[in-house]
Amino acid sequence: MSINKTILITGAAKRIGKEIALTFSNMGWNIIIHYNSSKNDAEELANQINSINSNTAKIIQANLDVVTDVQRLIIEARSCFDSIDVLVNNASTFYPTPIDEISEDHWDKLIGSNLKGPLFLIQGLKDKLIEAKGTIINITDTNLSKGVANFSIYAAAKGGLESITKVLARELAPDVNVNAIAPGAMLEPPDVTWTEEQKEKVIANIPLKKMGCEKDIASTVKFVVGSKYMTGQIIKVDGGRSLS
Repeated sequence: MSINKTILITGAAKRIGKEIALTFSNMGWNIIIHYNSSKNDAEELANQINSINSNTAKIIQANLDVVTDVQRLIIEARSCFDSIDVLVNNASTFYPTPIDEISEDHWDKLIGSNLKGPLFLIQGLKDKLIEAKGTIINITDTNLSKGVANFSIYAAAKGGLESITKVLARELAPDVNVNAIAPGAMLEPPDVTWTEEQKEKVIANIPLKKMGCEKDIASTVKFVVGSKYMTGQIIKVDGGRSLS
């Protein structure tokens, strides 16, 4: 019987999710890699981890917008390893929705991956997390308080995720710690490459005068998992951007 701890990371095939997976693999943890469409990346990551620590990484496909997919993810995740000690709700959909262009489809997609999926995932894995005296970490966004134009649905979803972080921190105490990490400018949006001028414009508003990277979030996840006297907190990892 394995005594290793297990972390489930949604959206773990690439970028920040991948870095969290590698960080915890280096600590000897079992890794459940959730992905939606990035199958090749997920398989590659699992192979990379399993080549070093055999049979410690498993992959599960699910579209978090689809209720039956979320239920299947819960069932499959529960049977991967003996425990689920940490759940990181990292998967996210991000694109602008100007008020005149908003549709129900936009609503379903942005609320699905950013809020609804995470909430039902927590519900379905709650007993495993309680049993493990575990940790839930929701990945939000440092810019929520600023009211960024054209992102009303995304902001509503991530704002909702911060709200349920606080509610569930009370509801699941004292058994499970629930916190959120709010990244600032880490990476360009998926499939977008910023020009030097765009980067400079972003960096100009950051007191630390640099972009963050995936490791900044992964190391914060590691810190939060180890912080057993912290719950209901939103930790901004944004180079000081939220100060202005």
